[in-house]
Amino acid sequence: MIVAGEASGDIYGADLARETVKLNPNLHFFGIGGERMREAGVETLVDSSEMAVVGLVEVLKHFSVISDAFLKLKKILLTEPPDLLILIDYPGFNLRLAKIAKKAGVKVLYYISPQIWAWRQGRVRKIARLVDHMAVILPFEAPFYEQAGVPVTFVGHPMLDMVQVSMERAQAAASFGLDPARPIVGLFPGSRRNEIERLLPVIVQSAVRLKQHFPGIQFVLPLASTLSAAAVSPQLIDAGLDVVITRERIHDMIRACDAVVSVSGTVTLEIALVGTPLVIIYKLSPLTYQLAKRLVKVPNIGLCNIVAGETVVQELIQDQANPERIATEIERFLTDEDYSKSVRRKLGSIRGKLGNGSASARVAQLAFTMMEKQ
Repeated sequence: MIVAGEASGDIYGADLARETVKLNPNLHFFGIGGERMREAGVETLVDSSEMAVVGLVEVLKHFSVISDAFLKLKKILLTEPPDLLILIDYPGFNLRLAKIAKKAGVKVLYYISPQIWAWRQGRVRKIARLVDHMAVILPFEAPFYEQAGVPVTFVGHPMLDMVQVSMERAQAAASFGLDPARPIVGLFPGSRRNEIERLLPVIVQSAVRLKQHFPGIQFVLPLASTLSAAAVSPQLIDAGLDVVITRERIHDMIRACDAVVSVSGTVTLEIALVGTPLVIIYKLSPLTYQLAKRLVKVPNIGLCNIVAGETVVQELIQDQANPERIATEIERFLTDEDYSKSVRRKLGSIRGKLGNGSASARVAQLAFTMMEKQ
């Protein structure tokens, strides 16, 4: 059984399923995932697009869907237990499921740690009770779990293998029908429906401002597997923006961009690995934000900044995530070559901190070894 509740987990889960089946073609994967995992042969009993929400208020709105999914997997764990349960991030749901697996005698491999080093660090004691092995993707996570007595392996970041760009900017731009001689800005609104509702309007308004200052500007937008074109197109059309939308070749799209507006999440690391300057934005419901402010223990929320160990790119959170601030930062990238080069140089140092690649293959071997022992 494998559970990935969000778009990034869907990508990692798909790659892991492919690598594990290489070790034993008779393995059957089932659980929660999205389009990518289905393409990799995973039987998805629940689609991850129904599960991808962040924040207390947002979870309450989707409680019935999430509860039904939990009960469905709980029943299987207790009546037809699998040989292994693989959990990918998504801690609020997955740690509850790990408790059921423990009761059923099913071994638990947790791939991609919940960010408990950032907030609610006390949950490490719960993980120590419920998880048989942690496979972590950030170097500082391994010592954190070792100190708590949790069996852990640093496998490196799977993005190292996934972010592959073979084109220079001009060629990448032309491949999307864009003019490399004119500015190109990426609009990355996220993969969750509530992110689209809360952040896409702000991103669109900032794009309108940029268009006023740079009449020849071009925009591109990657569409996550969890979303339909109908989720974004009406707002773009209403604003009079001509935007290239694609689900394919996202990293070539990032290479084509001079700068990117991105919501916080795994995608910030993808953008950083390509080397394109970005500004990170995020908004939560007022209640969730006030709770987060009291709980979060790290100075940055953007993964690229967290891995770099410094604020390489600006983070505009809550009220700061407004069209004026966003447009001003992107405009600086487009007009100040020294600033843009400085950010690109710092982003270039991130790759070396994420391991040596082949993360999915390492996790697959861990999974296979745990099943053999079982």
